Amino acid sequence: MSAAAPRRPHEIRAWLATEPSLQELQDAYPRDWEVVQHTLAELVPTGDNERLTRYVASIDHDVRRAMAVAAVKQLALQAATGAKAGERVRFNLVNGKLLQRIFFEGGGFRRKPVSMRTFKLLWPRLSQRALLMPLVAKKGIYCFYSQPLIEELAALIEDRRTVEIAAGDGTLTRFLRDAGVNIVATDDHSWKDIDFPAEVIKEDAKTALKQRSPEVVICSWPPAENGFERAVFKTRSVQLYIVIGSRHRFAAGNWATYEQQTTFTFEENAELGKLVLPPELDAAVYVFTRA
Repeated sequence: MSAAAPRRPHEIRAWLATEPSLQELQDAYPRDWEVVQHTLAELVPTGDNERLTRYVASIDHDVRRAMAVAAVKQLALQAATGAKAGERVRFNLVNGKLLQRIFFEGGGFRRKPVSMRTFKLLWPRLSQRALLMPLVAKKGIYCFYSQPLIEELAALIEDRRTVEIAAGDGTLTRFLRDAGVNIVATDDHSWKDIDFPAEVIKEDAKTALKQRSPEVVICSWPPAENGFERAVFKTRSVQLYIVIGSRHRFAAGNWATYEQQTTFTFEENAELGKLVLPPELDAAVYVFTRA
């Protein structure tokens, strides 16, 4: 192990929370990478995604799990783009313009609520659609929100006091606020890929929950095996917790906490999940309601 690598469990967890790259993980813990690499070398060529998902979910070792997740994401990028790690990939002019029209406003990466009509019309015409998520993930964008999704979430939340935790660039809160929701965006500002606007308040999840006593909490793509979601279920004011994430357990969310907590009922809302874009993400919306 490198002398610079964190050694104590709490130091390792804190370092992993900064989302180090696969290369950084490999450099810090080469012996652990040998173990992960050996198993991935057996599983990946089979093309059995379910088996790969089960393997990642079964890893009871923080560093090795982080390595496996990072490696799978890198492999997905290579499969989608045909590029090797470190190579630059980009959209051609036509695909770039169509994607801008569907998902963004203002010529940059500022997301807009997606019109389902426009999406259904233009998305099938894109020859490079497999590039979208691998490329925008570098900007801290893990999904896109359709206009019907925002409307349905606003109806579910109603006028209750709401906090978004791990809000990233605050896009979801911006959309919900425009839809009339009483919501505040919070984040600890530790993510490396995001430019945090002023309206995303610098607070970790535990602090935000304690100080703001929300009735509703929402989180979009919480990191896998994160340590902060436990605080949601321990906060007495919370009546509803909404998670936008993945149907693949290794990709997002603290599933051990979801299944161990006993104060909330838990269901996947399949209709809401269909409104998270693009559908290739295999996204899911999970709704926790205080029993």
